[in-house]
Amino acid sequence: MNLILRKLFAWGSMIGAFAVIYFFTFPHYRQGESSLAGKSAENIQLALADGQSTSLANYKGKVVVLNFWATWCPPCVEETPSLIQLQQRIAPRNGVVLGVSVDEDEAAYRAFLQQHGINYPTSRDASKKSAIDYGTSMYPETYVIGRDGRILRKIIGPQDWNSPEMTAYFDSILGKS
Repeated sequence: MNLILRKLFAWGSMIGAFAVIYFFTFPHYRQGESSLAGKSAENIQLALADGQSTSLANYKGKVVVLNFWATWCPPCVEETPSLIQLQQRIAPRNGVVLGVSVDEDEAAYRAFLQQHGINYPTSRDASKKSAIDYGTSMYPETYVIGRDGRILRKIIGPQDWNSPEMTAYFDSILGKS
């Protein structure tokens, strides 16, 4: 009887562990951290790749897709083409993708921007201070910030920004084009 209970406990533990892993791979988990929704976005200072200085506050009135990324991060590289397309789609409707690279190697960062044809404002923060200020735990990590400067959504991990769900989401906050 004791052996049967141990086997049942072992199987139950394995099933429980797989259930937890399965849950965290679901897109709905990555699609938003409700505890941040409605909080004011941290106003970070940015030195853009084109040499201009700005801050997140300068984008108030726009919907901002604040994306923390790195050139050495395969999921970041994977989502780059869809971020480029997202920028093209939302820019005419007063939206902007704003990238913040945590690369230490400036040459790798600049080469990446050129090789991938990045069409949205981006900056490099080798200190990772801005990512830390936001509580970023992995890369890529993205915050959708409303026109009023409040966080609407936090997305952990890579995202297909052109999926029907994301297109509908941005249509709902930007208005249909």
